[in-house]
Amino acid sequence: MCNQRIALRLHAPGHAGGQPLGHTACFVFSTFGFMAMDPKTLFSGMALAFGAYASFAISDAFSKLLAGALDPFEVAFSGGVFGFLILPFIRKPHESYLDIVRPQQKAMWVLRAACVFVATAASVEAFMLLSMPEALSIMFLMPLFVTILSVVLLKEKVTFWAWLAVILGFVGVLIVLRPGVRPLNLGHLCALLAAFANAGSVIAYRLASTEGVRLSLFGSSLIGPLVGNGLLMALHATWPHGVADWSYLFGYGFLAALGQLMMMLATARAPANRVALPQYSQMVWGVVLSYILFHEPLDAWTFIGITVLTFSGMLNWVRQRIRYERMAMKERWARQKARRAAKNEARLAAKKSRAAPTG
Repeated sequence: MCNQRIALRLHAPGHAGGQPLGHTACFVFSTFGFMAMDPKTLFSGMALAFGAYASFAISDAFSKLLAGALDPFEVAFSGGVFGFLILPFIRKPHESYLDIVRPQQKAMWVLRAACVFVATAASVEAFMLLSMPEALSIMFLMPLFVTILSVVLLKEKVTFWAWLAVILGFVGVLIVLRPGVRPLNLGHLCALLAAFANAGSVIAYRLASTEGVRLSLFGSSLIGPLVGNGLLMALHATWPHGVADWSYLFGYGFLAALGQLMMMLATARAPANRVALPQYSQMVWGVVLSYILFHEPLDAWTFIGITVLTFSGMLNWVRQRIRYERMAMKERWARQKARRAAKNEARLAAKKSRAAPTG
């Protein structure tokens, strides 16, 4: 297995929950697995990933159903509360729950907490104001923002194919939005802000790659939304009215947490580059739910834009997979070379010992 730790987005880019492991989501630090895997284990990992993205999409639909009933900061806060359900599943026996707020790298912890808070609040507002496919299409710019920030902040070298994916992604979003032809509103700005904030959280994860305690990595994306949304919702918080609002609020928070848990289980069974691919199923869920629940059909231009954006993401995924498979191949060659050198040294040592005079 490749030993290098790579930060990959695993939660759906458009999910309003913005909870740990990335979602709004979800980059987690995951070791890329290139070894031969049991097909059943791989299939279960992929199935869990599809289930996670379905949970994220339905959770987003619940947040949209609360539009006009509850303040978006209050909805986002409830999602953070449900994030505590995941803690027992990620805590190692030797770890303390206090590690959530005791990071080794405090600056990166604060940066990620702030980014996830902004992404969570902005994404909830975006889903409330826009159709689900439109909000998702803008939030799917997140991996492209990661590429740009990696060049600017991390000084990473980016290939021609990576820049092509970035350009195609922006073209796809422009086709969906059609600025100048149709009016833009606060929802579009919030969706763009959510995508950029999520990209910032990924960069913070990469910079904090030496953080050894999983609860600390998780805690930054849990405490940020709780504190930030908690303070802002205090200005306009209202008690949910009726069973319907409570059901929607529970569905939003519970499915967000369930999606994160399923994503964690998926990454334990399948390589991260395989788990990232099903994220595009979330767009399918968004289109279907938007049509069934909110009676918002998909127009031709939005369909074309989503197709271009999806192709951009697939291009980026293929590029990443080829890159890391080459890395794994180089590592295998290095190990084989080291083993051959060790065998040669052992043979030479054996010959010397036999040739040495006895007595």
